[in-house]
Amino acid sequence: MDLMEVVLWIFFGGVAGWIASIIMGRNKKINGIANVIYGIVGAFLGGAIMNYFGYQGVTGIDFWSLLVAVIGAAVLIFVVSLLTGK
Repeated sequence: MDLMEVVLWIFFGGVAGWIASIIMGRNKKINGIANVIYGIVGAFLGGAIMNYFGYQGVTGIDFWSLLVAVIGAAVLIFVVSLLTGK
């Protein structure tokens, strides 16, 4: 994996986390770095959720993977909100 792929995945994670934070109504409370973290961790979580239901997880930088990452990030934001009470 070269530097450009790492930068693309960070950008991809940021976009997924940002979209999820908008969907969850938390956009004004979450900063850019947290969006990237939610997006990247959400991609792993979304992939696990999709694999559990028999679908393919994150496959690359495409629309399906973005959708999976957004779903995972939204679930993660929801769980963190429940745990922190915020």
